[in-house]
Amino acid sequence: MGALQSKIRAIARDKFGFETVRPGQERAISAVLQGRDTLVIQPTGSGKSAIYQIAGLLIKGPTIIVSPLIALQQDQLESISYNQLAPAAAVNSHQRVAAVREAWEKLKDDKLEYLFLAPEQLRKPETIDQLKQNPPSLFVVDEAHCISEWGHDFRPDYLRLGAAIESLGRPTTLALTATASPLVRDEIVSRLGLRNPEIIVRGFDRPNIFVAVQMFGAERDKVEALLEKVEQSPKPGIVYTATRKHTEEIARALEERGVDVIAYHAGMNAKERERIQQSFMGGDTDVIVATNAFGMGVDKADVRFVYHLDIPDSLDSYYQEIGRCGRDGQPAAAILFYRPEDIRIPKFLKAGGKMQDETLREVGEVLQKADDPLPLEAIQEDTGFSARKVEKAVALLEDVGAVERSPEGEATLAENAPELDEAARLAAERAVKQREYQALRLEKMQAYAELLDCRREYLLRYFGEEDVKIPCGYCDNCKRPKTDQNAEPAKDAGSKSRESDGPFQPHTRVVHEQLGNGVVEKCEGDKIEILFDEHGRKTLSATYVVERGLLRSQ
Repeated sequence: MGALQSKIRAIARDKFGFETVRPGQERAISAVLQGRDTLVIQPTGSGKSAIYQIAGLLIKGPTIIVSPLIALQQDQLESISYNQLAPAAAVNSHQRVAAVREAWEKLKDDKLEYLFLAPEQLRKPETIDQLKQNPPSLFVVDEAHCISEWGHDFRPDYLRLGAAIESLGRPTTLALTATASPLVRDEIVSRLGLRNPEIIVRGFDRPNIFVAVQMFGAERDKVEALLEKVEQSPKPGIVYTATRKHTEEIARALEERGVDVIAYHAGMNAKERERIQQSFMGGDTDVIVATNAFGMGVDKADVRFVYHLDIPDSLDSYYQEIGRCGRDGQPAAAILFYRPEDIRIPKFLKAGGKMQDETLREVGEVLQKADDPLPLEAIQEDTGFSARKVEKAVALLEDVGAVERSPEGEATLAENAPELDEAARLAAERAVKQREYQALRLEKMQAYAELLDCRREYLLRYFGEEDVKIPCGYCDNCKRPKTDQNAEPAKDAGSKSRESDGPFQPHTRVVHEQLGNGVVEKCEGDKIEILFDEHGRKTLSATYVVERGLLRSQ
């Protein structure tokens, strides 16, 4: 055992009481200690927080942790305090002025090891100035999938984290997430500016969770089946819905059936949400019916089921949500109640917010007339656009090289920016690609729902793990009688054919010389069907692409 491994294991034993360090943890900590940017994708409950906590103790200088939720920050502070690791603090909107001042003073005097911030804090010039007085040795982005999930919409400051890292002298950066497909991974690496990162993907196979999909023709039948299943299932459990209305309706219907249930959604005030969450976490409530506002940072070991009334917008979201059951290693169930018509709801939601050339051009004109970099509030005042629309327009223009942003978020036209008309056209095309990307993720979710082959294999391949026993015995398709398993697969988008003896296997990532990156969906005879990231679904001749060297595994 090397000296580095000995130090890691000693701290894990002495500070955390760990008898052993998991291979993924040790590999990640070692990479960080060697100054290498690192992206860790491991399910919740696999010890991701211990990675930065141990690494921070072994690196001289403070550790900055960007965390999306105040409740999540508080949980981590309590964990650090419980294990008596090192001084820690948070700076957020809920902190009193005196507490914030004390945190900054401790950081300046090198008496603070861990400092938790929300991404919005890094927008403020005073935050960057304070951090520069004792620059971090380690910059951690927790729940890093939020860069892709939230950055393009309601929390755009996630897209500015790379600039903040740059302004702090590019400390070693560690990104942690419980779910990230290869596409999301690529965006995290790009947005944070990770340099030749160590990418660690481990632990996605949770065989104690039985995964299944129940198909319905009518909405009332689907709802009735869900209600009956919740009644019959071991508790506690979580039911996810897509809307606040569904959350309240399902909770009401379950209550009428005598289920000890409570509803949770973002329309409730913060105190009410906290009370409801604590009631469920403390075992005072058997079932919580919630939108996806519930769950991040929630670690309740004995959840026996996670049921979805409505289909999520991506496999990334789905896998993270079902991963909240069975954390004690005991049997649990994750069932999606599905109608093919349901897919229209999230498609409608994803179709909103089209960014027009005129909007982008008008924002560009305001920047062109300005003598100095402008805060987004000034652009909003000049254009009359909403804050969200301005932020999205500026982000799109930045993506195509037309705009530059300071670490504080002020915008100015780039020195070699394209002409405004061209910049607006390129940015509008970028917006279209973002919507197509969301549609691609939804198609993969639909393919999972309509799959006739092993669901666990499909999920693990999606996240980059391929070592799974087939048939797995832990999904509804593998549990079907053999006569059903030999049935002809439906010709739905993404369903895996069993005629897969060609040179490229279904669900693997490939690169085409002209069409770019994609995922193999079907191989039938000489035909290979690929869903490309930017060009959609294409059917190609396997013989042709192989003979000409046009396609290769990624």
